[in-house]
Amino acid sequence: MKNIVLIGFMGVGKGSVAREVIKHSNYIAIDTDDLIESMENRKIKNIFEHEGEVYFRKLEKNIAKWLENSVKNTLISTGGGFYKQKNLKKIGIIVLLDSPFDAIIKRIKEHPNAARKLKKRPLLSDLKKAKALYDERRPEYLKLADVVIDVTDKSAEDCSKELLKKVKKHA
Repeated sequence: MKNIVLIGFMGVGKGSVAREVIKHSNYIAIDTDDLIESMENRKIKNIFEHEGEVYFRKLEKNIAKWLENSVKNTLISTGGGFYKQKNLKKIGIIVLLDSPFDAIIKRIKEHPNAARKLKKRPLLSDLKKAKALYDERRPEYLKLADVVIDVTDKSAEDCSKELLKKVKKHA
């Protein structure tokens, strides 16, 4: 089993799909943002506020090196900008969870913890800037992806089953 690396825009459902994948497979799951919060002993939002994005991306780079050298048979959920790591393809099979921007925002706003989810994502505080970021990133996500799963209007369980089926062909 190779690692599976989930990429996609913030709020697309990487964590939800990851939780379903581990229910239906022998993978364990880790989240790069959770690892960074543990290393720093503070929330991503605080890292952005106090040290800025450049510092945060440096932390992601350290995590990417560790993942490449030390992690196997794992489903790795990544932050929205993690796809820029140069060694991404060496870490595992790249799976893009894809959805239109408006559908992602709708999904977040309809979530029971919507306020908390929006607060947790500093880059979503300005929807116009967030849309521009989405438009910039999406073609790059598509170029990197070994597998693309359209998550629009699908349950996390259905997405996880589709993901496992498609990933088998790349293993």
